[in-house]
Amino acid sequence: MEEFDLYPQKPLIEKVKIESNWGLTFFSLVLFVGTFLFLFKDQIRFVLFLILVLFIHEMGHFVFMKLFKYENVRMLFIPLMGAFVQGSKEKYSQKESFYVISAGPFPGIWIGSALLVFASIYQQEWMLELSFLFLFLNVINLFPIDPLDGGQLFKLYVNKKRDLFLMLFALFSSMLMIFVGWMIDSYIILAFGFLMGFKVRGFQRNHHLRKILDEKQIPYESTYDDLSNEHYAKIKEVLIEETPALKKFLSISEDNNDEFLASHVNSALLAPVSKDAGKAMKITIICLWLLSLTFPVYLLASDVLDFSWYFEKY
Repeated sequence: MEEFDLYPQKPLIEKVKIESNWGLTFFSLVLFVGTFLFLFKDQIRFVLFLILVLFIHEMGHFVFMKLFKYENVRMLFIPLMGAFVQGSKEKYSQKESFYVISAGPFPGIWIGSALLVFASIYQQEWMLELSFLFLFLNVINLFPIDPLDGGQLFKLYVNKKRDLFLMLFALFSSMLMIFVGWMIDSYIILAFGFLMGFKVRGFQRNHHLRKILDEKQIPYESTYDDLSNEHYAKIKEVLIEETPALKKFLSISEDNNDEFLASHVNSALLAPVSKDAGKAMKITIICLWLLSLTFPVYLLASDVLDFSWYFEKY
């Protein structure tokens, strides 16, 4: 007897393909520049440097996503926040993910460190300011806080109890950003910290749901296309039972909710990640992470470089 004789055929989910849209990227960049120039009219050089640093950082992610054939890859600039590159795959590779994430902050820190040395040698003010921006933004980005690149790297090292770690990680990140925003009187960072608090609730729901699925021995690390009709039906049943709001909505809804439920089941799945990164690569990434965090501090704190000419001027 075929599987679909016992379990109904799962609904199809229409895939929306978004091509790289450089027109949208350019529009977001114009909006980004316009917002900064409106608020900081006398800081044109700073805005240009900021765009350069963000573009090089995000282009690193972009190039490797394209190289590894990610789908729906696009780059966008967010006024007063920064920039990001978005892309997806049905099945991820741990090794590829290491390259994609590392390609953003590591090159930026190496470029910033080189500029710092040259700025000291040739006593170039613009070079020093650009190096500070390269180092500051990329070093901060390596902090192990979700959703920064450091947080994304940390996730790749967590195999067991992933949802629990993500929930605790998001909680720590939210509290830290709220504290930093309050200390430096930054409403943007404060707001971002509170918004991240909503992610904590989302991770908590996922952790609870997947804990039940584990107890019932229902596999959920799968793409939607590879999910069997049996496992789809069982995950849907657990979702409805464990989500009172969803259960109430279905009880009063008179519409066909197959696609609606399919999207909920799809969101409950974990994208498969092949553990193809060897121990040597994992250790190398950790060493590069530590070196990238400490080397700029060493350059600035030691007597290797001389910046007295800059501080005497200002």
